[in-house]
Amino acid sequence: MTIRVLLADDQALLRTTFRMLIEATPDMAVVGEAADGEEAIALSRSHQPTVVLMDIRMPGTNGLAATTAICSDARLSATRVLILTTFETDEYVAQAVRAGASGFLGKDVSADALLDGIRTVAAGDALLSPTATRSLITQFLTAAKPEAPAEPIERLAVLTARERQIMILAAEGKSNAEIADELVVSPLTVRTHVQRAMTKLRARDRTQLVVIAYATGLVRPRPPTTA
Repeated sequence: MTIRVLLADDQALLRTTFRMLIEATPDMAVVGEAADGEEAIALSRSHQPTVVLMDIRMPGTNGLAATTAICSDARLSATRVLILTTFETDEYVAQAVRAGASGFLGKDVSADALLDGIRTVAAGDALLSPTATRSLITQFLTAAKPEAPAEPIERLAVLTARERQIMILAAEGKSNAEIADELVVSPLTVRTHVQRAMTKLRARDRTQLVVIAYATGLVRPRPPTTA
């Protein structure tokens, strides 16, 4: 199945570069380009892409507002948002993840990493799969100042003990293979538990499962390490 990609970035040259790269890939196609968040929302609703490649900092309606609108639209429940950003300076990444974004990449990402990131997000295995992203999501989720009360831990009552255990390990940034090794089960078994937990908690994808783990206090932020 072809992965339908919408490009949202105010830099025309960057959109052109990404389009050329994606269009040269047999399993992907660009279905539209947006220069700001409002256009990204409108094109998402009309084209219903598999993945929106979203820049955070755009004029007018920015990528954060656009991500919130797209991820809260029931008609776009199958659409995933992959954020493009500069990790060191973008203070909005954690908010975008909470809003429903499935992952993020740096604008200096390599061609292979970009394509792999799009595939990862499209498959619903977002965010924690690439090694480089594990530490980044932990950094942004733990360092961000929560703007809303934490979700009640009672929300997790629907999970089995094993599902909670695997959810904790996923929130620590471990891959399915690493969790399988630790629990001495198959990666398929881990994936099944992750999928069941997502369904029970109505999480869009693995990323949102991690957000819920932190929001409910199932996983506590670790204090930053010092050199």
